[in-house]
Amino acid sequence: MPQNLISATATAVFIVGPLLAILINNLLPRTLAQKICLKVGIAATLLQIAAVCSCVWLFFANSSYHISFSVFWNMSAQPGAARFYVDFLSLTVMLAIGLVSLVSLLTANESIKDKALNFSNLLMICMIGMNGLVMVNDLFSLYIFLEITGIAAFVLIALLREERGLEGAFKYLAMSAIASVFLLASLALIFMETGDLHFANVAALLSSPAQASQPLLLMIASLFFITAFSIKAAMVPFHGWLPDAYQSAPAAVSVLLGGIVTKAAGVYAIIRVLSGAFSGVLAGVFSHVQNVHVVFAILGLVSILYGAIAAIGQRDMKRMLAYSSISQMGYIVLGAATGSVIGLVGAALHFFNHATFKGTLFVNAAALEKQTGSTDLEVLPCGLQARMPLTAISSMLAFFSTAGIPPLAGFWSKFLIILAVWQSGSPLMAGLALLASIITAAYFLRIQRKVFFGQPDDSSNEITEVKGSLALAEWLLSIITVGCGLLFPALLLLMQSKGLF
Repeated sequence: MPQNLISATATAVFIVGPLLAILINNLLPRTLAQKICLKVGIAATLLQIAAVCSCVWLFFANSSYHISFSVFWNMSAQPGAARFYVDFLSLTVMLAIGLVSLVSLLTANESIKDKALNFSNLLMICMIGMNGLVMVNDLFSLYIFLEITGIAAFVLIALLREERGLEGAFKYLAMSAIASVFLLASLALIFMETGDLHFANVAALLSSPAQASQPLLLMIASLFFITAFSIKAAMVPFHGWLPDAYQSAPAAVSVLLGGIVTKAAGVYAIIRVLSGAFSGVLAGVFSHVQNVHVVFAILGLVSILYGAIAAIGQRDMKRMLAYSSISQMGYIVLGAATGSVIGLVGAALHFFNHATFKGTLFVNAAALEKQTGSTDLEVLPCGLQARMPLTAISSMLAFFSTAGIPPLAGFWSKFLIILAVWQSGSPLMAGLALLASIITAAYFLRIQRKVFFGQPDDSSNEITEVKGSLALAEWLLSIITVGCGLLFPALLLLMQSKGLF
């Protein structure tokens, strides 16, 4: 099969696959669709994972590390005309999207019955939105796919129509709407100055602000841009909506939100635009006070510290994981803000690692909720390791990876990020980021000791381990977390040999 045809087919899957799943679910009789909708969704996620693997094989086989195209069947578009772009960063994110969506569907199989069809359809729409924003090459298209993702996530949070879920969904919608206003205003100002919203063309002007006819407009646009994506990514101080959304959402939706949606809709957009439209001068980022990179570096560091400290005092497991997510997303933003190759590679790897270890922890929370009826750390029985050994082991592995304990996957990505910050000339930032990892280990060990390794009590006698798709999700994510950690040195050598690092 010709390379262009293979490339077109593989990239088309990222949009067409979820769309076909929606069509199948809604063209079949409702009774039948209700029974097979989750299986159809699982097939779409597996197809996406296979497409990512195909693209990676194509890149290595042809020594070409990106695909630019205007439409899915036109692979010969000029770089300036291309509206879709796939590279290793895109593929890393889309692999995480496929994997977390798969785990979310496996969780839904045990926790969402009556609303399974609605859940599957909304998840596929969310996948289309996330895949689209990962592949676009201009700021306006990025905004369109961000809105698709945000609307689908809003409905998913309120899916069960419970009071707490509706409250969390309203907070998410309100903050998302504010972010959209700031983002549209930023795009309007940038377009007024540049006449274009293509990443490369915008970067050409923003790298030389002195050439701009209205430097003040660019400064205001940058401030609006920072505000918009800080809200989307739940960076401190714009994080208020995230704990409520994570805690109030159904278990399968919490897996999706915590595993990928917030990172794709906020953090990925920051990485892509920092390395694209706002690329500027990559060397010596921390010495340029007015650089957008510096602002995101500060926001990232503050989020790392605040999220780690705030998580200590939480008594609900899902809420604690929400604050932990704020801290871990801060690491990704901090790595991207350095602008160095090491920082960007570390940010991309931590993006994927966070999807796996945080997805594991939310699946663990779903397992505990299913078996005990609560995620309240003060209510959960003690000493559950003997009753739920798989959940206990997968939780420990995910906690250690989150805290950056070697040789698990989270260690390597955090190491690259801290190294990049140190090399950028900010040892204080690197030291504080390392300190936050120690705090992370402390509060995760508290949970592990309280829930799993504490003294067993009589209330745990009737509790058993989860089975079926929840157990499969725990096994899958734990194997990936351990495997990626052990194989990372070989991956690093492969990337170096291909000139990617």
